[in-house]
Amino acid sequence: MKLIILDRDGVINQDSPAFVKSPDEWIALPGSLEAIARLNRAGWRVVVATNQSGLGRGLYDADTLNAIHAKLRKQLQAVGGQIDAFFICPHAPGAGCDCRKPEPGMFLDIARRYDIDLRGVPAVGDSMRDLLAADAVGCQPWLVRTGNGRRTEHEYELPQGTLIRDDLMAVALALEGA
Repeated sequence: MKLIILDRDGVINQDSPAFVKSPDEWIALPGSLEAIARLNRAGWRVVVATNQSGLGRGLYDADTLNAIHAKLRKQLQAVGGQIDAFFICPHAPGAGCDCRKPEPGMFLDIARRYDIDLRGVPAVGDSMRDLLAADAVGCQPWLVRTGNGRRTEHEYELPQGTLIRDDLMAVALALEGA
């Protein structure tokens, strides 16, 4: 099985320092939905692993998050793509959970759900916490320069072997033959 793990905010959609708190605030990045559809056509199962501390902070509720993801799925379906599953950390920072990236809990859940060894599985993010969580379980980290990606690229020492592309479409094109 070809599996790819994507972060959401800053990779698929515009990120916001004030959080994406409603379907109206969720705006796909140019080409990101088409990139997911392209990955699907090439045989990739796409899953999302996303910190959603806005839930733990009380900025929105589970119904609102489900409505945001329904909007994502509807727009993605319109271009021929699909997300296989969403893995979410609902906890606020400092909650002590093992699922909030950079902790690897969501990735370990993905490995269990799909009964797969994550070594070499591409994991795409725009922040250091995404890359660290991916690296901790042996995924192949990919950094995109969308969202916080440019800042991450220049401000941090990235995990060894991190691959860098401008956006999700560039990742999809790089993986197309894989």
